[in-house]
Amino acid sequence: MSAGQRHRGDRDSAAQRSALVIHTIADIAAAFLGLWILLYVLEANQANVFVGFVEGMADWLAWWSQDIFTMDAEWLRVLLNYGLPAVIYLFVGHGIAARVRRA
Repeated sequence: MSAGQRHRGDRDSAAQRSALVIHTIADIAAAFLGLWILLYVLEANQANVFVGFVEGMADWLAWWSQDIFTMDAEWLRVLLNYGLPAVIYLFVGHGIAARVRRA
């Protein structure tokens, strides 16, 4: 194997690892948002430490989308205001990861 092939292989490997990291971060962000929607709709105990942690992470991840939708039905408002960023994180994160893999 020549030095050029080895260098290209290292670069490809680094791109694959970077893409995996980006992909994973997007999935984790969407998972927190989806989990908060599920906990809210199922009326989980808001005083529980785990539920509070998930809500805090979801609020942090979706700060920019709060109150985009202002429906009267609280469950629908939560679904849309947290679901929209989850979908955007998935599309953007997976799109960037795919682009990094091809680079």
